[in-house]
Amino acid sequence: MSEKTVLVTGNFNVLHPGHLRLLRFASECGTRLIVAVASDRIAGKAAHVPEALRLESVQSIAQVNESFIMDEPAAELVARLRPDIVVKGKEHETADNPELPVLESYGGRLLFSSGESWFSSSDLLNKEIEPANFNPIGLPHDYLGRHNISLARLRELVRKFSTCKVCVVGDLIIDEYITCEPLGMSREDPTIVVSPIDTTRFVGGAGIVAAHAAGMGAKAEFVSLTGADAVRQYALDELQRMNVNAHMLTDDSRPTTLKQRYRCHGKSMLRVSHLRQDAISTQLQEDLVALMEQAMEGANVLVFSDFNYGLLPQPVVDRITAMAKAKGILLAADSQSSSQVGDISRFHGMDLITPTEHEARLGARNMDAGLVVLAEQLRGMADARNVLLKMGGDGMLVHIGDVPGTPWVTDRISALNVAPRDVAGAGDSLLIASALALASGADIWEAACLGSLAAAVQVGRVGNVPIQTEELLKELTA
Repeated sequence: MSEKTVLVTGNFNVLHPGHLRLLRFASECGTRLIVAVASDRIAGKAAHVPEALRLESVQSIAQVNESFIMDEPAAELVARLRPDIVVKGKEHETADNPELPVLESYGGRLLFSSGESWFSSSDLLNKEIEPANFNPIGLPHDYLGRHNISLARLRELVRKFSTCKVCVVGDLIIDEYITCEPLGMSREDPTIVVSPIDTTRFVGGAGIVAAHAAGMGAKAEFVSLTGADAVRQYALDELQRMNVNAHMLTDDSRPTTLKQRYRCHGKSMLRVSHLRQDAISTQLQEDLVALMEQAMEGANVLVFSDFNYGLLPQPVVDRITAMAKAKGILLAADSQSSSQVGDISRFHGMDLITPTEHEARLGARNMDAGLVVLAEQLRGMADARNVLLKMGGDGMLVHIGDVPGTPWVTDRISALNVAPRDVAGAGDSLLIASALALASGADIWEAACLGSLAAAVQVGRVGNVPIQTEELLKELTA
């Protein structure tokens, strides 16, 4: 088979999962992948990292066969190298592509793709095979260096969390784990028979967001809704134990949201959810807004923690947002859509939104764009100041848009815990820690780092348990 060369060009300031997906796709289009990294002269103001370091990052990727500094326009490079294929990000498909006439002149092809979302970066794969006899949480020292962030500064911010008053509004969820002993197969029908031997409950949903805030030292107000049932009392007792001041509306037409997981020998066999997803009544909406007005008094952070179970219809979100803005309160929002439809873009004017990639694509109605383009599109649609795009095991993309006076608009933080035990609650802890940091005077780069650290601490233990200030300070000890 004859060799087919593929060329990719770019700045590659910080390699994030979007770059890695694109390069993987490009490597599969031919037999030899060449990557040209724009020189500092060619990249101009778009170069935030010296060209030698940007080239070194690209050279570390296994799929790249050859890489070099490009000190000429991309079209001229294509004319000189005559690759069989040039690959560019999907966002360039409708833009002017000066390489296209050159490629057409000799029969080359121009392809557009943002790669497949399941690809994991090679540095994370390498970390997974390292010995586990060490603290699995590592700080992002390269990231800290790029933004001149010291550990002393991060410790100072964490200690300031205790000066914050946080108001969390959203869907309360109680998670129940039912451990069972398998008895065998039913003789009457093909059904597995088990006997429950233990039950453990945790406060989840927006409730754990408020509990994290209290655990990290803030005064936490929590506004939500329950049914008129025994689960309501459990939730109230637990929230009080976790130092959360809970304001609970009651709707006797729906149950308190309860998610049960039946488990045998460490594996889930069945999930049963007791919930309603329709919007709360008009009267309850009025009651909720009135409660929020009281709970927000003196607050400096408001967090929407939306699980799409009907508590936050759009008119309620808009009214609460307007009240908070009038009081000068910092706004953060998360709208989880793991198993149901949600729309993070409906939370307009937030200082911070923290969607997963899936949630961002739902909100932006865009399944094709690269990650940076996706984050910017969502930021514009939601009129948000900052976007933390959660990438699971690939970490997080930090995106602030075009802010005058700062050279950085996008950066990446790798997942900080290389040996997670339970990923439940990672996004909740990231959301509240980042919001508390911003309210304590952090810039978005510092806030994102503390959010990532909180998530790393959270996934290091089993169960959705509130993070404590001491846990964060321990990891920030030099």
